[in-house]
Amino acid sequence: VSYGSRSEDDKYVELVLEKALDREEQAEMSFSVIAEDGGSPPRSGTIQVNIVILDVNDNAPIFTQEVYIGKVLENMPEGSVVLTVLAMDQDAGVNGEISYQLSQAVGQSDSAFVIDPITGEIKLTKPLDFEAAQTHEFRVRARDGGGLSAICKVLVEVVDVNDNAPELVVSSFSSPLPEDTVPGTVVALFAVRDRDSGANGKISCALEGQLSFSLRPAYKNYYELVTVSALDREETARYILSVTVSASDAGSPPLRANVTVRLLVLDENDNAPLVLYPAPDSSPAPSELVPVSAEAGYLITKVVAVDADSGQNSWLSYH
Repeated sequence: VSYGSRSEDDKYVELVLEKALDREEQAEMSFSVIAEDGGSPPRSGTIQVNIVILDVNDNAPIFTQEVYIGKVLENMPEGSVVLTVLAMDQDAGVNGEISYQLSQAVGQSDSAFVIDPITGEIKLTKPLDFEAAQTHEFRVRARDGGGLSAICKVLVEVVDVNDNAPELVVSSFSSPLPEDTVPGTVVALFAVRDRDSGANGKISCALEGQLSFSLRPAYKNYYELVTVSALDREETARYILSVTVSASDAGSPPLRANVTVRLLVLDENDNAPLVLYPAPDSSPAPSELVPVSAEAGYLITKVVAVDADSGQNSWLSYH
């Protein structure tokens, strides 16, 4: 501050600013003004001057970070806090009061989040789905009471949760199957997938309780069901196979999917008739008594035979 007067006879002194003031650097100023006459000895008077610098909205809000990054589990419920943004404003009063709002959301991110205009706390409006979007990006605007504003970027990373069970689809299946099928024959082809990622999406296949069949990897995400031994319809005419697919993940317990296939075995004429009576290996050979008076058509005995095959393969004729 400097001073000056309009003329030598002027009884008034003007205080003039030499440079612009900055309330954020110095909010108040205090100094003394001394008036001295030209007598001998000189006489003087002093006055204390206190100046309060009023605020002008010359400072925009400033975020503590240009980019905020948060991580959210995909199964977190509505209302869960994601993160809190913070902006500062050096102005005072209304000029320093900050409100927050979402701005410039990418995709559908704007509908998944809400921000508290006072605290800057960002919350979920609905659970996120890792399989639908792995990241969400949007902008937050901080505005002060005088209309100045600033923008920061917010990135939300969605963390995968094992919330999808494996999916098992039978893409091809051969049934019925002849009982003379050679070992190694491909019976069915299964396609498996898991929509989760990382360890949560790793899949292993297992075949439960079957010694006649096995599962083997065909190519990526496909398994073949093959025979490992000859089939015998007379021993097992119908196979009910339970193929269990389990996800080998960090969850406890892992999610599983099951599919059951029913395989019919076609008959082959691989069994000769078996005579039950009279027993072919009996010794001495059985004999039947026939009356002398027996006429043509007299029933002497009945031969009983069976065949383990089915259908026409089991029909018997006697000669």
